[in-house]
Amino acid sequence: MITFVKSCKLGNDWPKGGGDVVFVGRSNVGKSSFINALYNQNLARVGKTAGKTRLLNFFDINGQYLAVDVPGYGFANRSQQELIEFGKMMDNYFANREDIKLVVMLVDIRHKPSNDDISMLKYLQSFHKKILIVANKADKLSYSKSLAAINEISQTLGIAKNYILKASALKKTNMADIRTYIENIVVQGD
Repeated sequence: MITFVKSCKLGNDWPKGGGDVVFVGRSNVGKSSFINALYNQNLARVGKTAGKTRLLNFFDINGQYLAVDVPGYGFANRSQQELIEFGKMMDNYFANREDIKLVVMLVDIRHKPSNDDISMLKYLQSFHKKILIVANKADKLSYSKSLAAINEISQTLGIAKNYILKASALKKTNMADIRTYIENIVVQGD
């Protein structure tokens, strides 16, 4: 059973858990839609404009782990003060949350990873967490163009192709493979 646990930002409010799978990505990459497709439920709030997620949103996934939806980074319309607050919240979470087992970083397969994507990856790597790159919106490209895009993502981010999975939240493409990957890391400890 998949259930919403809570939304919060401060460490003393974080729920107890057996492991977190954190979903990060630029604003408008389709992160909330991807989470909903991955778990086949409307868990994460999807808006018509980018930047709807403002807190850490925790979801219990069948009592096995917590899925964590975090605010997007990049171009969403935010005040300077909001950006500073988001930065502090994320720094606190990644530096102090010991339960993080995997970070799923979404990128848009149609575009070369941005400087924001590269910076986020380096930031995540500094915490020595396992990272899976999901190239979302694969339904928008032909098969051959998607293969070329995966090569470009791999080269730009310096990540081996076997740590990059294609997906489409819209068509629910590769969701079973991604769930299996997550479960192997979090539940079985691979």
